[in-house]
This record gives sequence, C-alpha cells and structure tokens, in this order.
Amino acid sequence: MKQIFFLCIAVSLCACRGRQSSAPVGQGDTVRFSYARLLTLVRHEGYTEATLQNPWKPGMVLHRYVLVPKDSELPDPLPQGTLVRTPLSRSMIFTTVHCAMLQSLHREQAISGVADLKYIKLPWIQQQVSEGRIADVGDGLSPVIEKIIDCHPDAILLSPFENSGGYGKTEELGIPIIECAEYMETSPLARAEWLRFYGLLFGCEIEADSLFALVDSSYHALKAQAARLPSHPLTLMDKVTGSVWYVPGGQSTLGQMVKDAGGRYPWAADSHSGSLSLPFEAVLERAGEADVWFFRYSGQHDITLPELLAEHHGYPQFRAVSQQRVFACDVDRTLFYEETPFRPDLLLRDFILMLHPEQAAQDSLRYYRPVR
Repeated sequence: MKQIFFLCIAVSLCACRGRQSSAPVGQGDTVRFSYARLLTLVRHEGYTEATLQNPWKPGMVLHRYVLVPKDSELPDPLPQGTLVRTPLSRSMIFTTVHCAMLQSLHREQAISGVADLKYIKLPWIQQQVSEGRIADVGDGLSPVIEKIIDCHPDAILLSPFENSGGYGKTEELGIPIIECAEYMETSPLARAEWLRFYGLLFGCEIEADSLFALVDSSYHALKAQAARLPSHPLTLMDKVTGSVWYVPGGQSTLGQMVKDAGGRYPWAADSHSGSLSLPFEAVLERAGEADVWFFRYSGQHDITLPELLAEHHGYPQFRAVSQQRVFACDVDRTLFYEETPFRPDLLLRDFILMLHPEQAAQDSLRYYRPVR
C-alpha cells in the first residue's frame, strides 16, 4: 500500500502539468473537466463564467457566477450572473467539509466566519472562534444576520438542497452566495474535482489542480490494485436507524466505491444516487450472506460487538458477524465527513483493507476499526 501511495505522488506531479487544458467554445475557453458534470467554467478575457447545473432539475441552471479578479475592471457589459470578486479573502463558511477543504488548500486564513460550529471538529477552527478571530454566526438554517454583516464577508459558502425555498434574509444582504452542490455529483472523483472551482475562487488554482491530480492518480492506482485481487466479497454498509435501514443507492458514491475496491454490492443494480430506506427484513434477505459489514455511527468510544448486537435482535443472523468481519467508523472521533468528500482515495484505501485483509494490517485503517 505504501508503494502505491509513493507512486501516486510521483504520477500526480506529472499529471498536474497537463491539467489546465481548455477547448475554445464561442468567445471563451471552456475548462475541461474529467468527471464533474454539474459544473462548467468558461474563461474570458478578464473574467470567468461558472455555471452550476441544477442536480434536481436536469437541463436547468442552479446558479451562474461571474468571477472577476479584484485588481481588474469589471467587464462592459457585465454578463448575467452573480458577481464574485476573486480571490475570496473573507468568506463565510456554513459547512465543516468546506472548512476542511480550505485547510487542505492552505487557505484557512480566508475564513472570517462559520455556521453550525458544533458540527465542526477541526481544532484550528474551534481555536480561532474561541479567540475571536473567526465569528460564530449560529445555526446555518437561521444564522444571526447582524454577525454576518459585522464580518463584511466577500462570499458565503453553503450547501443547497432540493426545495429549500431560498436562503431567507441571507439572500437580502447582497453578499454572493456560493452554492456548493458538489455533493450531488454521482461519482467520487466528480465530487473531488470541484476542488478546481474552489481553487479559482480562493486564488490557489495551482494548489487545487495539484491536489486533485494527486487524488485522481491515487484513486486510480488503488482501483487498479483492487481489480487484480482474486476475491470479490459481498459487502453490506451502515445499520438500522430508528425503524429503517438506510443503505447507499447503487449509483451513490459509496456504492460505486465498493465496486472500485473489488467488492460486490447487493444494490449495485439500483439506480438511486442517494440512500434507500429499507426495512430490516429486506436488508437481511438481500445481504444476509455478506462477507463484510461496515457502518458509521456517532459515539465517544469504540463500539463493541456485544453493544452492536444489543441494538437489534436480528444482527446475529448476518454472516459477517459470525466471520468477525465487521468494521465501524465513529464519525465523531474521525474526520470522515471532513476529509472524504475531496479525498475519496483515502476512503477507498480503507475499503480495500476491509474487503481484502490479506493486503495489509487492518490497524492501518484511517477511518474504520474492527468491531470486537
């Protein structure tokens, strides 16, 4: 595994040199994306147009932005869209994943305020808020408007969702709202490729392109390694929540990653990119013979097998339990949600180690731990 990661780094240094290719379209140059389908960037002289497709209404636009460098004059005439002066230097971030993304690009100093602080597990952010350098504007769905105004942000980054009805008073402030819809992309690398858009926003295109090149090459190297392995274990994910079991759909990023890791997913033929809400009996019927079971949970300690089995009387019926091939990820004590959206290669490595324990010691897992 170590050899593959060293190889990925070497490949990425070469790959990032050719990552800036573009093709002329009309009066601008359209930036080529290898995977992202919801994002279009067109470079013009003096500005860049960014168009976000509506993931819930195919063929319609979610948002259009006109990115103009701060040291440049505005184009005349000004194209339609939300004007954003780049690079952003006082952004308001409403999601923990984008705080982590900016840290990975070494642009965390551009964060002037955050929402939903209780969900942000990044020590640097917590420290900056406690020392008064970053503002806490409260709940992301109903932030304290006065605090946002006091920060004088040059943009607000938040995640849109279907039928949201808009952003209330936040929309009335005249501050550009960047709708971070990359989570609606339908492949791990498509979501990660939005790094290049954020690099453009925050003035770190070279760093963002290089990081994505590393992710791209690392992911494909791991996928190629998994494809050569002889076993293809049947894989079950997550567990009962309340009265239902939410399993990733067949076209979800997690469902696709099981395949890329050399596993077989019981719902691979399903066409949903979100989660499926199923009764326990339906999951047991389809995945009762799964060789490996891994799930996410929220807790303050490593869950034990007796604790897990006590949650539902039907869990002992799964083959993975008797084979002692059950793994858990504590999302409270790992950076699963912070890192994996833009570093799917790190998660894919965990998947490969869990599905193919002969490849390396499982004590090198990053997010998951064996349940004993």
